[in-house]
Formats: sequence, structure tokens, C-alpha cells
Amino acid sequence: MIHKISQFFQKIRKRTLLWICAALCSVALLTAAVDNSFELVKNLDIFYSVVKELDAFYVDEINPGKLIPKAIDEMLSSLDPYTNFIPESKIEDLRFMTTGSYGGIGALIGKKSDRAVVTEPYEGLPAQKAGIKAGDIILKIDDFDTKGKDIESVSEKLKGLQGTPVKIMVERVGHSKPLTFTVVRENIHISSVPYYTMYPDNIGYIQFNNFTQNCTKEVSQAIDSLVKAGATSLILDLRGNPGGLLDEAISICNLFIPKGQLIVSTKGKMKQWNRDYLTMREPQWPKIPIVVMVNRSSASASEIVAGALQDLDRGVIVGSRTFGKGLVQATRPLSYNAQLKLTTAKYYIPSGRCIQALDYSHRNEDGSVGTIPDSLISEFKTKNGRKVYDGGGILPDVIVEIGKMSRIASELYVQNHIFDFATQYAATHPTITSPEKFTISDLEYQEFIRFMSGREFKYELESSAKLKKLIESLKEEKYLDKVTEEINLLSKKMEQNLQSDLMTFKDEIIRLLNQEIISRYYYQKGRIQYLLRNDPELDSALNILRTHERYKSILAGTK
Repeated sequence: MIHKISQFFQKIRKRTLLWICAALCSVALLTAAVDNSFELVKNLDIFYSVVKELDAFYVDEINPGKLIPKAIDEMLSSLDPYTNFIPESKIEDLRFMTTGSYGGIGALIGKKSDRAVVTEPYEGLPAQKAGIKAGDIILKIDDFDTKGKDIESVSEKLKGLQGTPVKIMVERVGHSKPLTFTVVRENIHISSVPYYTMYPDNIGYIQFNNFTQNCTKEVSQAIDSLVKAGATSLILDLRGNPGGLLDEAISICNLFIPKGQLIVSTKGKMKQWNRDYLTMREPQWPKIPIVVMVNRSSASASEIVAGALQDLDRGVIVGSRTFGKGLVQATRPLSYNAQLKLTTAKYYIPSGRCIQALDYSHRNEDGSVGTIPDSLISEFKTKNGRKVYDGGGILPDVIVEIGKMSRIASELYVQNHIFDFATQYAATHPTITSPEKFTISDLEYQEFIRFMSGREFKYELESSAKLKKLIESLKEEKYLDKVTEEINLLSKKMEQNLQSDLMTFKDEIIRLLNQEIISRYYYQKGRIQYLLRNDPELDSALNILRTHERYKSILAGTK
């Protein structure tokens, strides 16, 4: 096929290039951008020639359907992580990112060996209602055998039109034979507000997960419910919220900020991307005290909301510095129903600061991207005159330090040992107590230790890896002989002992086990309820709202 296309292009190539060159010469009289345009045409011609030569002379048949999209992806990755080519086959994924809705069974899936596994069925949605559980290994979807198939292929088979049935055969712990479920697909909508509740002293709490279409309505309904129940102040939890639609971020701010107030500006290469976004309506809750919780995973639209509320002194920000994604994306239609999502501008919040942390346009010699140096960080002022700074992300008004998880705990989680133990636990325990009370006992933790003794588990401390590099450097510089005794002693002290580490980091590991086990019985809400039981950032937010004078002093800059 590509050979026929090659012959066709060969016939028109000279004439087309002459036309392009003539056009460019004409444009040269009007613009200084001709050099760049010529470079574009020249390199496109070279690329076409490379593909043509590969098709004609490469030893094996090439697959242009894979080769060229890979070239496009590599090209776009050299710009920034947010500029992406979206083929027709991935349009549904884009739609889900913006709407939070898709046709399917309502379950998250992951990989286990050479099969797909259900990692979490959503409560009240088709998979859970049909009886599918977390830990179920998917063997077949109708006649489609999942063995060796990637997650993307399995996911596509589970998706489909609302009202259509799908047969799912699974392998389940505790059952000797496979189980088959018939699940009727529905239009699945993942709520932006998975949980909200009331704390003592009339403090409302809302967990807000993403900025999809109509998320403002969901947040507004949650606030309204809390206020009717007596809430006089509010915590908006944006931790882990990756962002989403800009218009929804403006609307969320407009719930609290007066009409006509600048929330964010965008500035790009083309004038059409230069725009000021103002609140359009009078706010529903103009005076309710607000604390916004953020962390390193709060990005994009989350940073706009947190940054605007901070700059306008409308709310107190608590947690850790946010991600620092201040780049605006737009989609452009391509041929064959594909799309190009590309960065078109940067965000600037009301004080005038840009929240972008990394400068992708000026990479280091090794191709890595550096953060803005301290010498280039600028000072800005909030509405009340408080000092705030650019340099990437939003720095909270009240910083709460959260310790880093130990290597053994994180590896137990990443390698699915926590997940597998929870699956085994749920198979032998029909019920557990509420998320507010549940924790595994010391005897049950000993069961986990025995469970791990029969499994393959490898992990390496970061310090051990650095010690190995030090030894290599000492060898190269011929100093190792002088410090061999000290190195051996240090290595012995750092030698990993699984049994010992499982006890040293017991509290961390139990926390991971508890949340995974709770999710098997109480799903996403239960996991959230458990995590909020021991949450230093939440405690800080609650304390600020319980001390009205402190809340006011932070916003006035007199704390």
C-alpha cells in the first residue's frame, strides 16, 4: 500500500514542491517567518524520503501504522509531556478525561502475570452489582482470551454501548473452578466528588478528584448539602487532583469569588490564546471560610483554584507545594479523525505569577528539564499585600511536612504483595468492622509476614544503590583497598533482612494493608474514610478553621 502511495507522490512531488516554493517566495515579501517555513517543508520532504526508502529497501516489511505514529510521538515528546498525538482509536480515552463518562462495566483493571486483574470495581456500578470483586483474574471476555493481552486490549473489550451485555469469566481465590458473570454495560460516570462529610465545629469537608464537565455542579451540590446540615466553614481537598477543564476551574472559583474578578490569564504565541478569564456570576458562598488542601500531585486546574483563592486572599492553602503545571492545552482536528493535543499558552494567576515549574523550551545538554533557579524567582503580592512567589506551583500558606514512605513499604505496594494479601484476606473474612474502626491485629500481621516468606520479593534501599556506586568509584580511582574494611562493615550493617524490615516499618505497612482490605468491603468511600483517620494535613486544616483569629491573621499576613 505504501509503495502505491509512494508512486503517486513521486508523480506530483516536483510540481507540489515548486508550488510550495513559489508560495513561500510570495509570502517572503510579507513576513519574516519564511526561513522557518522553508525548514518545515524541507524536513517534511526529507521525512517522506526516509519512509519511501525504508518501504522500498528495508530488509523486512515495515508497518507504517506503527512506525510513523512512533515517530510522531518521539517528536512531540521532545516538546513537553502534554503535547500528544491522539489517533482515532484513543478518542474515547480523551472524551473520558474531559467528561468523566464512558460506556462500560465500571471497574479498574491492572496486570497480574500474563492476565488482567480487577483492581477495583466501583460501588453501585455494573461490575460490582453483578458480583465481580477486586482480585478477580479475568480469563475471558465473551470469546476473547485475555492470556498475554495488554491492558489496553482488555479494557477495549470491556467497554461498549450502554445496555449491551458482556460475559466475563474470572478466576477467584477460594474457588477451584472459574466463575462466569454476565454484566450489562452502562454509561459510566465517575463522580468528581467521591466523598464529603461533616466534622465537629460545623466544618464541612469535600474531596474533589478532577475537573471534568459539570464537576462544578457536583461540588456545589456537596457544599449545599453540608451548609444545609449546618456547615459554617469548608475544607476543599484537592490533593491528588490532576486538573482538567479550565472553564470548570473558573466556575469553582466563582462559587466563592465575586462577579467580574480576574481568576487566570493565558498568554501564548498567537493572539487568539491571549485571554483573561473572569468570574461571570455572583457567588453562592461569598463569605464562608475556606481551607484548600494541596500536595505535590495537585496540578493544572487545581493550581488555578488554589492559586486564585490565595492571591485574592479568599482562602487559606494547606499542605505541600503543588506540581507546577502552568501550560494550557488545546485540541486540533487532524485527518482520519485523529486529534493533536498541544500546548498553546501559559497560565498566570491574579497576582501575575506563572505556576509553571519546568522550562521545556530550554533543556539541559543531556535533554533533561531543569526547574527555575532561585535567582530568577520573583516576588508578587496578594490582594491584601502578602508576599507570594513564582518559580513553579503554589506554595501553601501553611506547610505540613509529610514523611517519605519507606522503600520496603512502597515496593510491597508496587509489586502487588499488599493487594494479593488483601484478596486472600477478603476470601476468608466475610465481613469487617467500619472503616473508622478497622485495623488488622498483631496476629493478622504475623499472617502477612508468613505470607511474604513464601513469595519472591526483591527490593533495594536507595542508600544501598548509592553505596554500590561509591564502591565502583573507589575502584576506578584505586582507593578501594584503603577503605575495604570500613566498606565491608558498612555493607554488613546495611544488609537487608526482610523479617527485620517488616517489623521496623510495621506501622507503614499496616496502614497500606488496612486501606486495601477496607476497599474490598467499603470500596472507594471506605478507603477515603480510613485515610482521613490519621491525616496531619487534615488536622492542620481543621485547627485553622477552629481558630477563627488564626484564619483571619493568615489571610491578613499578620500570622
